[in-house]
Amino acid sequence: MRYPFGQRVPGPGEVMEVAEGVLWVRMPLPFALDHINLWVLRDGDGWTVVDCGYAGEATQGAWEALLRGPLQGRPVCRVIVTHYHPDHLGMASWLTRRFGVELWMTQAEYLTAHAVWDGRAGLGKEALVALYRRHGLDEERLRHLTLKGETYRRGVPEVPVTYRRLMDGEAIRIDGRQWIVHVGYGHAPEHAALYCESLNAFVSGDMVLPRISTNVSVWSNEPEGDPLGFYLESLARYRALPQDTWVLPSHGLVFTGLRERIDALYRHHAERLEALRAACAEPRTVAEVIPVLFRRPLDAHQSFFAMGEALAHLNYLWRRGEVERSLGPHGVYRFWARAPQSSEARLAG
Repeated sequence: MRYPFGQRVPGPGEVMEVAEGVLWVRMPLPFALDHINLWVLRDGDGWTVVDCGYAGEATQGAWEALLRGPLQGRPVCRVIVTHYHPDHLGMASWLTRRFGVELWMTQAEYLTAHAVWDGRAGLGKEALVALYRRHGLDEERLRHLTLKGETYRRGVPEVPVTYRRLMDGEAIRIDGRQWIVHVGYGHAPEHAALYCESLNAFVSGDMVLPRISTNVSVWSNEPEGDPLGFYLESLARYRALPQDTWVLPSHGLVFTGLRERIDALYRHHAERLEALRAACAEPRTVAEVIPVLFRRPLDAHQSFFAMGEALAHLNYLWRRGEVERSLGPHGVYRFWARAPQSSEARLAG
């Protein structure tokens, strides 16, 4: 892997041009992961924005400074959002209303945003608490989740009530260039990444990140889902892009070496699966195997993401017959390994 700009990143109110007409913007996040990369594409006399940032005064102020400064007062003519997570969708209503333009998203991401915002379709807090209880999370940490406010609504105060649907394989014409939609799964229901052959640039969103692994979790509306399987299949399709593609991720640095990064992600998940198989020599709950995957202390907030990831890996093994699952005392599920088998060989196959 190579980082064409080294460690340089755009500062507050700044942009960096990473390819002709493609501007890199960085916005703050109120989390341990303290930034998101946004991409602003020249589009005739205006701009197409890809992802919007987490809603709040800091992000709005950053947008105001960009619009007055580096973006030269030109209008935003289209807003594309890769997926429904608040750091990507948060400012979409503000931007689309301000410029009178459409929000472009895949259907599953748009509808999921509304379901999460409304706490419906199995995506409310109570359903998540019930899921984690069934997989062994202790009552103290469940209570913390119950007491948390409406975290999604803080980052996404409003979801637009209309949108323009993006489809896998669709070609979007932006400033005379074609950007192809590459839908991926696992991190989010129907994540839209964008590839431009003439620029050899791939806006990967959260699907491929240069240093950290993408969160792949099971959620309460699909408790027996296989998001890790979907994610790995998506990576296999991205691997067909040219080796020298410039990858523009949502977090971290612009990089090249897409195939090496995908191979590293495969190895990472294979190692985690093998560690879980070993840990499940005796029946284990999801909560009990969290330390196998996350060897640092986790606060209550981090524990929820860890539960989702651990369940995603165990569901992957369970659905492929590598572990068994049974409902034990107090209605809590436990998993145990059936017979030795290489998860890396499974992934390679």
